[in-house]
Amino acid sequence: MRNKLQQFIYVIINPLVKGLIKIGFTPNLVTVTGLFLNAGVAVIFIMGAEEGNRGDLSYVGWAGALILFAGLFDMLDGQVARLGNMSSTYGALFDSVLDRYSEFIMFLGICYYLISHHYFLSSLFAFIAMMGSIMVSYTRARSEGLGIENKGGLMQRPERVVLTGVSALACGIAGNFIGGDYKLYIDLLPFHIFETMSIFTIPLTIMAILTNITAIKRLLHAKKALEGRK
Repeated sequence: MRNKLQQFIYVIINPLVKGLIKIGFTPNLVTVTGLFLNAGVAVIFIMGAEEGNRGDLSYVGWAGALILFAGLFDMLDGQVARLGNMSSTYGALFDSVLDRYSEFIMFLGICYYLISHHYFLSSLFAFIAMMGSIMVSYTRARSEGLGIENKGGLMQRPERVVLTGVSALACGIAGNFIGGDYKLYIDLLPFHIFETMSIFTIPLTIMAILTNITAIKRLLHAKKALEGRK
């Protein structure tokens, strides 16, 4: 299912890929562009922390839109390499390293925003999601270094980008319709069970759980594969 979806997306973006190749874009240049776009995501979150207020979720929405746009470049660099016959082992390494930097930078902005607006628990889950995201990639890379294919799991890079970007964008849009300070209460409970910001923070919490589960599953898969060699 995931591979079919990827192939469908490739059909859509291939004309853009061919255009980038014609104007001289290399896979590494596409990867660097993605890194700078993710730096832009962090800047938007930081601006939202410094210039916005707790009820102004427009910065979150704009950051979400840019996350999705930057995520497009994660797919473009591989296609530019394939369609432009520019694939290389170093290019694959370069892409992986800059993807990790991109995630660190993005989560830096998210954590800064959440802490600044006093979403302390959510900032903790964002940090745990960042750790899990890096460990998902690390366990795969380390396993492959030992000769073990290890690609399984629910929260690979594309899923993380889509979940973060869509939830942030939806949060910003919802803020315009129901207000950034909207809270849902239930009788007899002294605290709210939902607020507009939850549209962004709940998916982050889910990501924090699933990324670490994925990393642990990959670790156990590698352990089983290594024991099978004995």
